[in-house]
Amino acid sequence: MEQSQSNLDPALQRLLTRPDIWQGRGASAHDAGEATGFERLDAALPGAGWPRGALTELLPERAGIGELRLLMPALSRLSRGARWVAWIDPPHVPHAAGLYACGMDLTHTLVVHPRNADERLWALEQALGSGTCAAVLGWPGALDAKQSRRLQLAAEAGGSLGFLFREPEAGSTPSHAALRLSLAAHRGGLALTPLKHRGAWPGDALNLSASELFAPGRPARGMVTVGTG
Repeated sequence: MEQSQSNLDPALQRLLTRPDIWQGRGASAHDAGEATGFERLDAALPGAGWPRGALTELLPERAGIGELRLLMPALSRLSRGARWVAWIDPPHVPHAAGLYACGMDLTHTLVVHPRNADERLWALEQALGSGTCAAVLGWPGALDAKQSRRLQLAAEAGGSLGFLFREPEAGSTPSHAALRLSLAAHRGGLALTPLKHRGAWPGDALNLSASELFAPGRPARGMVTVGTG
């Protein structure tokens, strides 16, 4: 029988709150991942896909190397379901024609432009925890361990796939994300190096070719844009 954390020794309770400690748990509905659309990546990831009800952090060496293309197969599939795909404070307005070409159903795409960092964190937490978003993409900027934990708990509560795009320097800071991937350009494709993962993917990079990343998607329909001010 599991021991309640309230009955644990105070020193152990403090240890369990550390962001660099992962607490193993029994199987749950989130253990099966959401297929990425890339067979070799699915084979490498625990759960055979993006972790559900959890955060995934993507740390590209620079913006625009294909980091969004990495998510398009999953996002296009999820956008054709009943829940939203939410974009929280993207650095550029998503290109509707490009998303359409990748197969996104844009009637289930929501773009939120917060006015400041506090609103950005609030919007991320609300979207992840609402239960109405299948996936949430966010550009959070700097996050401390407490904020990272809040977002991870929200993703668990809402059963959302949370994708946070962060600067390469963030890889050296603590995070409660289930998966952290460093991304680098590689011969027109992407090299994915795991910085943190739950499972047995080795530390070597997985290289996805340009032909894998830029396969054409299915057409879709219209988009919603929302501002908070």
